[in-house]
Formats: sequence, structure tokens, C-alpha cells
Amino acid sequence: MTSGKTAKGRRYVFFQSLRLQLLSRSLFILAGLLLLIGLLQFMFMKHFLYQNKAMSLQSQFFSIPQMILMENILSSEENRPNHPMIFSPGVSMMYVSSDGSGKRILLTKNPQGDSIPALPKQDYMDVSHSNQKLIYKVVKDKQGQNQLIVLQPLRFQGNLQGVIQLSSDTGPLKDILTSQIIIYISLSCISLVLGLLTFLPVLRRTLIPLSNMGNKVEQINSGNLNIRVPAHQGQLEIDRLADSFNGMLERLQISFEGEKEAKEQMRRFIADASHELRTPLTSIHGFLEILLRGAVTRPEQLKKVLKTMLGESERVNKLVQNLLLLAKLDRIPAIEMEEGYLDELINEMESQLRLLAGERNVIFSIAPHVKMKMDRDKMKQVILNLYHNAVQHTNPEKGIIMITLKKESNGVVLEVEDNGSGISEEHLSHLFERFYRVDSSRSRKFGGAGLGLAITKSIIDIHKGTIHVESKIGEGTTFQIRLPQIDEN
Repeated sequence: MTSGKTAKGRRYVFFQSLRLQLLSRSLFILAGLLLLIGLLQFMFMKHFLYQNKAMSLQSQFFSIPQMILMENILSSEENRPNHPMIFSPGVSMMYVSSDGSGKRILLTKNPQGDSIPALPKQDYMDVSHSNQKLIYKVVKDKQGQNQLIVLQPLRFQGNLQGVIQLSSDTGPLKDILTSQIIIYISLSCISLVLGLLTFLPVLRRTLIPLSNMGNKVEQINSGNLNIRVPAHQGQLEIDRLADSFNGMLERLQISFEGEKEAKEQMRRFIADASHELRTPLTSIHGFLEILLRGAVTRPEQLKKVLKTMLGESERVNKLVQNLLLLAKLDRIPAIEMEEGYLDELINEMESQLRLLAGERNVIFSIAPHVKMKMDRDKMKQVILNLYHNAVQHTNPEKGIIMITLKKESNGVVLEVEDNGSGISEEHLSHLFERFYRVDSSRSRKFGGAGLGLAITKSIIDIHKGTIHVESKIGEGTTFQIRLPQIDEN
């Protein structure tokens, strides 16, 4: 049963083959063209043979002396001279008077004379007054056989005497047409066979590029998207298809790699978030065990334990708030964007920033009238995040932090620069990833979880801006933000 289904499937695939379809349709078109040519050839050849035969009969008529012709017409059948007037066998000649009486005189002693067809009187009258040089028709006689009839006006000494009707059997002409048709059909069949034998290898060679594409596509799967089909095989349509398919593979590969990277980032995110939450929760759990063991009865130890637990709970609360903020930013929330001056916002924050800096030297270089659309609270958070980062990584006494705001032709540039320890180049491309920290131990000292810069980038993205970082070990770090500006004119 299975083998029967397999054979049926193979037959189905065979009949669905592009090669077979092209071959059959090409041969069908070729056969149609040959048939059309054969019909046209038959019609033209039939017209040519009949017309040529009619002209031959007319020429034979003109070769007969009019005197002899008139003697035969005027003589009685018993006294009619036996002059050979028609040279071709199977040809009959009959005279029809033009006086309206319809008198007919058979002028030849042809065995088929009795079967000479008679036309209506009006046809003879029309011939008598016609100016056509050659008038012929094909009609059936009494036996149902086709006869070629040539009608010729008879004039003697300038006067119309009547109409001469020349009749000839069309059998020989049909034999010629039949033989020509047989020859043509035979040659057409031979041409189709030769076309089949010739077209098969040509078609097979023509479809090689398409077969190559099919073989390459069979090798491609979700784990092997780096294969590309041949793009230049000398056939315009196949090359265009190959280019389009390669472009699709390129997009699929990028999509798969992006999905793979997203899954890896999600895995790292879950692991890092779990780790960050586990540390303070473990600490709180340990201090609760200490309390249960009797620390409640010791006021000094109780106060120290509770203070530590409060710090750890604040750390957990801050981490959860940051995660919730990132989740909201990922959904592109409807933040309150309004026109305002970024320079005024920074000037309002100056006293707070100097307080956070402690003994560090803080330099402000703020251009006036920098107008843009922004969410004031979110922009404050961006400035504070970058500023806290600079404070944490600079010397408390010798540290220098510089905040610069300037206008450029393509927008607004905000820079936060410090002379801290700097960041190695291998870490720069990962700074804005969630939970990524250059120095884990130092970040934990200040309660950081590696979310500040990720939040900053998300806010900048919502403001349709970009953020860039440059840093050198031992020289410091510069964060540069570019934002669109509103032209005050």
C-alpha cells in the first residue's frame, strides 16, 4: 500500500515538474503553429491550383480558332465537324446562348459530357456583361462530384454570341492537395519529434541555475542561514530571484541572531535580577535569624541589626522601583513632553549637584536659551544618573566634574565629563546593558545594581536622542548626549 502511494506521489511530482510543463506547453504551441501554417498553406495552395487550372482552361479556349468554334455551334449534331478543340482529358465544353432562351450545345464528345453541371440563367447573363478576365466556380454535378467551371463570353466579329462553359473534374487537384497534406503532416510530426529531442537537453541546461537554487535551499535551515544561493548565473530572472532570496536570508539571519541575543540578554537579566534580589534578601533573612536567637534582648545589637535590615530593604525597594521604571520605559509610556529650556533646568539643579559632589570641583559651561521638548522629571533623572556615576568614580578631593551644554547645527549636546579612573574599552559597548557593572564590588559599595545607565539610555531614546561614551583608563570618562532642538525663530 505504501509503495502504491509512493508511486502515485512520484507520478504527481513528475506531472508537476516545471521541465515537463515547459516542454509540453512549448510543443503544444509548436503544434498549434504548425497546424495554423498547414491550414493557411492548404487554403493558399487550393486557391492557386484551382486558379491555375482555370487559367489553363481559358488558355486552351483562346487557342481555338473562332471560325472552327462557330462552325461547331451553328452545325447540327449530325453534321458537326469533328475538330479536336480541347487537348486536356476530362475537360468538357458547352455553349450557352445569350438571347435568353437558355439554349445549350455540347461542343465536345467527352464521356462525362452528360454530367456537365448547368448553372442558373442569371449566372450566364452576368458573365455576358462582366468585365472580369477570368471567371470560375466550383460546383457539384448530378453525381455529386465537384467540377471546376470556367465561364468565358464568346464574341464573333465584335458581337456577343453567348457564353462558353468549360468544365473539368477536380479529382486530380484533390489528389495533389491530399498528397501535399500527407507530406506536410509527416514533416510536422518529424519536426515535433526532432523538437522534443532537441528541446529536452536545451531545457535541462537552461534550468540548471534553478536546480542549483533548489539544491542550495534544501541545505538551508534555521541553524544554517549563512548559505547563499548563486547570484550570478547568466539569467536575469534567476539572478533577480537569487538576489531577493539572499536578501530574505540576510534578514532572517539578522532576525534569528537578534532573537538569540534577546534570549541571551533576557537570561542574563533574569539571572542578574535574581542575584541582586537574593543578596539583600539573604542578608535580611540572616539578621532575622539573629533576632530570633535573642538579639532582641540586647538593645545595642538590636539597633545595629535593624539599621542594617533597613538599608537592605531600601536597596531592594530601589531595585524594584528601577525595574518597574524600565518596564514602563520599554512599553514607550506617554510621558509629558513639553517645551522648555534645558539650561534653566540645569541651573535649578546646580546647588543640589554641588552638594552631592562634596569636595570635588564642579564646572558648569551652560549655553543660554537652549529650547527643546522634554519631560522635565525624566531629564532630571538622566542628569542625576550621569552625575552620580561621575561622583562615584572620581577622587573625593581631587575629582573634577564638568557639565557642558551647547548648541550645534544638528541639535543640542549635553556632556558630563570627569577625571576619574576611566573605563577600559572592552566594557564601553556593554555599559548600557541592564545589570552590567564594570567593577561589581565598587558598585555594591554605593548600592548600585547596574540599572542607572540602562534607564538613562531608555529615557534618551524616548526623547529621540542618542548617548555616547568615551573613556580612557586613568584619564576619565565623558558621556555625550545629543537631543533635537526647537528653533526659537
